[in-house]
Amino acid sequence: MTTDISTYRFNHTMIRVKDPQVSLKFYEEILGMNNWGTESDSNFEYHNGNKDPRGFGHLAITVDNIEAACKRFEDNDVKFIKKLTDGTMKNIAFITDPDGYWIEIIQAGSNAAKPQS
Repeated sequence: MTTDISTYRFNHTMIRVKDPQVSLKFYEEILGMNNWGTESDSNFEYHNGNKDPRGFGHLAITVDNIEAACKRFEDNDVKFIKKLTDGTMKNIAFITDPDGYWIEIIQAGSNAAKPQS
């Protein structure tokens, strides 16, 4: 079972980060993206929208092989909010980035990966 991170595609949104180096490493090495950002206050913390008061929801990434991608995330000690085996929706997973933003993992070509109109 393999996964090709060059086929991963960002699906939606904008975020702020606390520690650019930690976030850059996560987004570039774990999700295969290029990222930019700056923060200098070591005590600064963003509200990620998944705690009260709720607001921002999550990012979504489509991947070529969701099982292999999730195994790769586990191997890289990425924190899961929801694994594929959790709950009733077995076709999606949720991980978090270093700042606690939720990232939905979707299989490319699935109904979940198609934007709703």
